[in-house]
Amino acid sequence: MNVGLSRVWEAWGVRIRRVLTTREGGVSKPPYDSFNLGDHVGDDPAAVEANRKRLAEGIGLEPERLVWMEQVHGRTVGVVDGPVSEPLEATDAVVTKQERLGLVVLTADCVPVLLGDPEAGVIAAVHAGRVGARVGVIPATLDRMVELGAHEEHVEVLLGPAVCGQCYEVPAAMRDDVEKHLPGSASKTRAGKPALDLRAGIWQQLADAGVGRIGVDPRCTVEEKSLFSHRRDPGTGRLAGVVWMEP
Repeated sequence: MNVGLSRVWEAWGVRIRRVLTTREGGVSKPPYDSFNLGDHVGDDPAAVEANRKRLAEGIGLEPERLVWMEQVHGRTVGVVDGPVSEPLEATDAVVTKQERLGLVVLTADCVPVLLGDPEAGVIAAVHAGRVGARVGVIPATLDRMVELGAHEEHVEVLLGPAVCGQCYEVPAAMRDDVEKHLPGSASKTRAGKPALDLRAGIWQQLADAGVGRIGVDPRCTVEEKSLFSHRRDPGTGRLAGVVWMEP
């Protein structure tokens, strides 16, 4: 089965696994072709269900052990201790201590943030768009992880594919406002216009919080055609970032 998965950082902790999907290997028809995992973008629900089943099978988990979120660009963090029957309502980050429970974040330009403390056995998945990153979804997630026993210096983070700082043009006032709340995010396009680099700002925020290890997948969703991008193709599908722990 050809499913668009890329495994990352498996060697960093014998228990924590992280996977990022591409748009290849699914059953969805254009403009969602083909491995769309978002159920809120207008795709055929049967195709999305089939793709989600393929995702679960591809990473060795049962479909019911994938935890989905109803992402709303906020800072609400959910904590789960087992499978849930419905997506977590109005939630942009989810944390667990449970093994073999896959936490899923959906993106198509926003930053998927996959966190884990392999010593404490605490993981998290975060949807960090411009609004969520600005209002502090990352610090809120770290706080919940620490409440469950994690230590910032032991946390390992992967920032997944997202729109890059040269492609995310915004008004100057918006850039300045986000930079005020998320230092390091201000950027310029290739033409010199104001822009945002959310991964750079999030990286700085994590480093300032004392996070021990931060990795960045440098792919730009706008430039890389094997990835979904809402800015490039409005009305397209969604990628998934998944983090889970093995016994």
